[in-house]
Amino acid sequence: MRHAALALVALISLAACSEQAAEAPKADAAPPAGVATEATKAANTALAERLPLDQPGDFEDADHGLLAQIQEDIVDETGKVVWAVHAQDFITGAAPATVNPSLWRQQQLLAKHGLFEVKDGLYQVRGYDLAVMSIIRGETGWIIVDPLTAKETAAAALKLVNDTLGERPVSGVIYTHSHADHFAGARGVISEADIANGVPVLAPIGFTENAIAENLLAGNYMSRRAILMFGGTLPNDATGQVGTGLGPALSRGTAGFIPPTEEISGRGTQRTIDGVKFEFIDAAGTEAPAEFMFYLPDFRALCTAEVATATFHNGLTLRGAKVRDFLEWSRVLDYVLVNYADKSDLSFASHHWPTFGTENVQDYLRGQRDVYRYTHDQTVRRANQGQTQFEIAEDIPEPDVQETHFDTRGYYGTLNHNAKAVYQYYFGWWDGVPATYNAWPMEERSKRMVALAGGEDAALVAGEDAFNEGDYRWAAEVFNAVVFTNPENKLARDWLASTYEQMGFQAESGAWRDYYLTGAAELRRGLPVDQAIRLGNADFLKGVPTVELFNALAVRYAPEKLTRDPFTLNFVFPDTEETLMLDVGTRTAFPRPGSASGSPAATLTISRAAFNDLILQTRSFQDIAKAGEAKVEGDPSALLAWFSALETPPFWFNVVEP
Repeated sequence: MRHAALALVALISLAACSEQAAEAPKADAAPPAGVATEATKAANTALAERLPLDQPGDFEDADHGLLAQIQEDIVDETGKVVWAVHAQDFITGAAPATVNPSLWRQQQLLAKHGLFEVKDGLYQVRGYDLAVMSIIRGETGWIIVDPLTAKETAAAALKLVNDTLGERPVSGVIYTHSHADHFAGARGVISEADIANGVPVLAPIGFTENAIAENLLAGNYMSRRAILMFGGTLPNDATGQVGTGLGPALSRGTAGFIPPTEEISGRGTQRTIDGVKFEFIDAAGTEAPAEFMFYLPDFRALCTAEVATATFHNGLTLRGAKVRDFLEWSRVLDYVLVNYADKSDLSFASHHWPTFGTENVQDYLRGQRDVYRYTHDQTVRRANQGQTQFEIAEDIPEPDVQETHFDTRGYYGTLNHNAKAVYQYYFGWWDGVPATYNAWPMEERSKRMVALAGGEDAALVAGEDAFNEGDYRWAAEVFNAVVFTNPENKLARDWLASTYEQMGFQAESGAWRDYYLTGAAELRRGLPVDQAIRLGNADFLKGVPTVELFNALAVRYAPEKLTRDPFTLNFVFPDTEETLMLDVGTRTAFPRPGSASGSPAATLTISRAAFNDLILQTRSFQDIAKAGEAKVEGDPSALLAWFSALETPPFWFNVVEP
């Protein structure tokens, strides 16, 4: 009996050792790239079945008045392609499994390109940049509205107009708002010499300040995230970039800045440009901090700028921006609905295609107004009941207008993230839960999550289970935690990329799709070569006011790198007749325009053009001084100390990994 008991103990011990020796389960290899899962196919099919995707009205409006097209790629002065004209020719027929069918419909409309006659004397060039360039025939020339993102695309658009309609000079330029895709191509249609000869450039009140703040102060970070948001490094195909929902894509040409000659405020403010009457309608704080719409009484046409387009827009864009006021947005739309819709035969915008017919314009504006007001009111209502931004985004139902009016669907903004934006506008970034107020940063939190899961292998198994169940949101969180714990874990990177890919394939928003798919591409292939449009170039800087340039330099100042006691510098710009004092200290490098220090460490007298070259590092100070364009009085080492403390931020920093 004793021997039998010992044998039983030995068998139990052996079994226990075998269990301990058995390997813990491991995740399988990630699925191949570019293939929609059954869960993704089902989600896309379900959406297609509940929407009237064959509704013809938008296609009729988008085709209306086509006169001519550009057939050759648009290139810069070096021959580099800045716009591939036929990149979206593949967007035909039924939606593939890898593209949300509603987004596919939107991009079929946006793939239509060319010069379109909206009405006699009113034209649009669409499909050669993210935005639309509108052209109005004046008594002597063309009035250009929103000259695109790059001078190359703007110049090509104007050439198409002149070649088709007869050559005319540009007699006026209008920037509807302070986003770069509506002004940065201005040098393709006008120059400072044109302005000196009397060509007006009109923009909304606050335009210059906000254009500089967004594109120069914060431009590096925004531009990096814009690469993900607009899919600029993705291939143009059914598994890559199909469009942004707002336009085809962002062009890759030369961005510049020509300041307006007048900034317009108020509602009903009238101006006449080259014989054409305009009534401007201030819309500041809606889609942009500085924006206006305008009415053309002679054409019975309303330009809604980017306040009303053929998509639900962003309360907080994925590239980053100031949060927008949906309450004011809806009020502005109601104002034009009441005061202009019944006397408008058509409306046109800075993106997409026009709307024709007074009743259609009224219906369009009412639907646009309601989707912004609904999102605002129902978000605040739920917040006042105690819901957080995340709970609201899950709870708020799709309004009925989005079921019937495609122009209110989330091809760019979405109900989900716009609800969060409204919450942030009123309550800030925090959800009110004490545990989240001072939480650990992503890397440290991820390490703790992975440890809690039992290690990287166990976490990957849990992530794979979520993926196989079609729960891609949870799978993304789990795989992301492993990547932020150990970015060298290739299996984790592959699984996270596959997860992002399915989320992109399901996304109705072009911006969401591009962000997910670019994130997947960066996980698989690493960071690409530089393909970004850099706004800090000579074309852009020559139009930047001097004080705004120094404000931009101030956010590059690293005070810990200052190698001497605080001091002041004087700057004298003879060509612009400006002076500026710079207070360089252990905390800030504070510019004071129009002032001069009585005891500066040094005074730099330099032309503004040469100073731009110095900042851009296209010429050395020695070369500039030898050319007689600069001189230093006082201690040159003080200038060197300031310059040495200025950082040049890297563009290709990591976003989807630590």
